[in-house]
Amino acid sequence: MTAFNFELARHNMIEQQIRPWDVLDQQVLDIVARVPREDFVPERYRNLAFSDVAIPLGHDAAMLKPNVEGRILQALALKPTDHVLEVGTGSGYLTACLAQLAASVVSVDIVPELTEAARQKLKALGASNVVLHSGDASQGWGGRRYDAIVMSGSVALVDDIWRQSLNLDGRLFVVVGQPPVMEALLITRVGEQEWTQESLFDTALAPLRNAAPVPAFEF
Repeated sequence: MTAFNFELARHNMIEQQIRPWDVLDQQVLDIVARVPREDFVPERYRNLAFSDVAIPLGHDAAMLKPNVEGRILQALALKPTDHVLEVGTGSGYLTACLAQLAASVVSVDIVPELTEAARQKLKALGASNVVLHSGDASQGWGGRRYDAIVMSGSVALVDDIWRQSLNLDGRLFVVVGQPPVMEALLITRVGEQEWTQESLFDTALAPLRNAAPVPAFEF
């Protein structure tokens, strides 16, 4: 039986999925090529690590697709001095990529089992600038500001807590809406009470647990 060629699959993922989705930032492509995605998927899905699918993680969670991860990393335009908050650790793969680009990453997941599994994988990778927490970050986390925030679950509306949690020039990646139509947004804090918003692409993402629902329309 021929051994699975992870390097060829990784190359094909970049060339056939990520680049065609307009991810052209060479630093991002290098990170995606360097971080071993196959080590972050459940063992039974290892050979699907580079496929264009949302790989199940258990606990009603799934990995983001590679092209979405690439677009997130590119849109955030992280600097080596940036401090990042990730809401939804999941497998820890995106966490590992963020950690390669930024000064530090705080990542929170509501499922303790996912946090612990990610901790082991990140430790094996030598990611020393990551702090993982288990908890509910649907209404913000830590009471401090960050240079970049990634929300890996969708929300019906962007709570103001997230805008307020950004430093000046800080960027928030968030997917907003309800299925089947959702929009990936990049929100940037340009003043103490001023933000800009850029629409990145349409997608569908599982909702962030415990995020506020769409308010009922009242006649």
